[in-house]
Formats: sequence, structure tokens, C-alpha cells
Amino acid sequence: MRVYVPLTLPGLAEAYKTGDLETGLVAYAVTPALREWYLSDDIEELEYAALNRAAMASLRLLAADPGARRRRVVVAVDVPDGAAVADPDRGLDPSALGEVRVSGGVRLAKAAAVHVDADDAEADVAAAAAALEALEAADGGDDDAQFVVDGAEDHELLWFATQEIPNLVDLPD
Repeated sequence: MRVYVPLTLPGLAEAYKTGDLETGLVAYAVTPALREWYLSDDIEELEYAALNRAAMASLRLLAADPGARRRRVVVAVDVPDGAAVADPDRGLDPSALGEVRVSGGVRLAKAAAVHVDADDAEADVAAAAAALEALEAADGGDDDAQFVVDGAEDHELLWFATQEIPNLVDLPD
């Protein structure tokens, strides 16, 4: 099963140093609730929707880490079927669509790809991370903040091979 793990660049750097993504991590995948919400049978469209859900979660991580460089990061990794489980109690919660918890450790070497914002997205991502805090404080009712968050979502994440991670996190080989 393909899962999409939201991170920040410091989180990716830590995973690169240790070789592991955190144990018991939260990721996003094509779940029954996501299929129902997205109303599509096209697996590529559904995986793109799961990737975008992970990108929003990465934005939330950035809002919680003001020192992190303002780029959303999502790692695509394949895990064994059954290793990623959706919480049935949160299945209908719109904020949890596609959310799964991955049991056991996940080696970064097993990642299929890394998706990261381009340089030109940083200003919009920074504004969205700041607006996200305001949006959550207003219980999601702030239309102006949502407009700013949507500005970050207008940027497509770039695809990188896992061999490019050292360059992404500015670490020597």
C-alpha cells in the first residue's frame, strides 16, 4: 500500500540521518472514506488526493515549527498491506480523510519518492502556515485565512528521487 508521509525539511533531514521515519507515524493513503469523498475510481486521481491531504498536514507541521524552512514535504513510501490502518472512529471526520497510522518502523530507503515545494512557493507557504494558525484558532471559520491557505495549495509539489534527499536537506553525501 502506498502511503504519503507529511514532513518538514528538518523532519526529512532527521529521517535521512537516522534512516528511519518515526515509528507509529501518521500518513495519508487511499482509504474507503477518501474514495467516497473524492468520488472517483481512478487510482491515480485518488493517490493525488491522498498526496494533497499529506501536503496539508505538512503545512500544519510547518505552522507548529516556525524555524523550519517554508516548504511542504511529503514522502511517498510503500508499506505492507495491513501496516497502515485508518481509525474507524475518525472515518467521517473531514480533517481525517485519508489519514492512516502506520505500525512499525519505516525505513527511508523504502521510499518511492519525495515531493517538495519549489523555491517560488515559499512565500505562499509561509503565509499559509501563519494563516493556518489563525484558521484553527477561529475553528476554521476565517474565510480570509482559508483564502491564504488555498494560495499554498495552488503550488504543485515537485517530485524528487530518494537519491536527491541529501541535496534537499543540504547535507553532505
